[in-house]
Amino acid sequence: MRAQRGMSAHGDGIVVVDKPGGMTSHGVVGRIRRLADTRRVGHAGTLDPMATGVLVVGVGKATRLLGHLALTEKAYEATVRLGSRTVTDDADGDVIDETDASGVDEPSIRSEMAVLTGEIRQVPSSVSAVKVDGVRSYQRVRTGEEVELKARTVTVSRFDLLDVRHEGSYVDLDVLVECSSGTYIRALARDMGAALGVGGHLTRLRRTRVGTYTLDQAHTLDQLEEKLDLLPLEAAASVAFPRLDVDEATARQVAHGAPMGRTDLGPGPVAVFGPDGTLLSLVEDRGPRAKYLAVFVG
Repeated sequence: MRAQRGMSAHGDGIVVVDKPGGMTSHGVVGRIRRLADTRRVGHAGTLDPMATGVLVVGVGKATRLLGHLALTEKAYEATVRLGSRTVTDDADGDVIDETDASGVDEPSIRSEMAVLTGEIRQVPSSVSAVKVDGVRSYQRVRTGEEVELKARTVTVSRFDLLDVRHEGSYVDLDVLVECSSGTYIRALARDMGAALGVGGHLTRLRRTRVGTYTLDQAHTLDQLEEKLDLLPLEAAASVAFPRLDVDEATARQVAHGAPMGRTDLGPGPVAVFGPDGTLLSLVEDRGPRAKYLAVFVG
């Protein structure tokens, strides 16, 4: 028997998916919708089709958690190819020019990586999902429009060189990147190649961590076909936020949206639980009261 409309046959919770290459993040959501038997599925932190790795997916009521999770720091393992530029700054795009990079030495590579570490100004790829006047940049490019996006400030807290391989006129670099949300790893590849005078693009990208969610917690889609292993809503909230347990009278007030006093549990969201362990709401202290960010009952 199918679940009622809008309800998951598997309950509400978070699942960390190891996204396969060649699939969009939206495609992963579609698979989870089928497995969970609900339309109420969403993801946090889009990955390009070429990329693999950690994609945090919310099912049922847990979709309301996604926008409040601390997912601002991300980690990647990637391969940069020096000596070739593409229209998309990654291997999915057509090559637009090639330059012999065989003479580029490791000290020069490390020097340019150091320049791209810390707080930097970065121009996103023109085929990114950044919106220009309400339209995705990549959609404008596909219609033949030339798009130049504005530089934005991002933070690259770690940019390590793991390996250097010479492949004919190319130089392939395996790198590790830890960065803030909004950082484009393919833009790092493009900018490093440009600074070295040989061009560069990304040939491999694997996200290993989003916030506190890592590959160790991730499941492949094949594994999820066998068993949809959700971190239940209450457990996900307990891990992600400070916890406030309230009595039955306060729980009824929360269910009806009545004002709540301050939690004094620090800045950011606080998870409010009823006496039976049910997640009632997410709140945030604002002045003398706690403001509701999301309500899960009532």
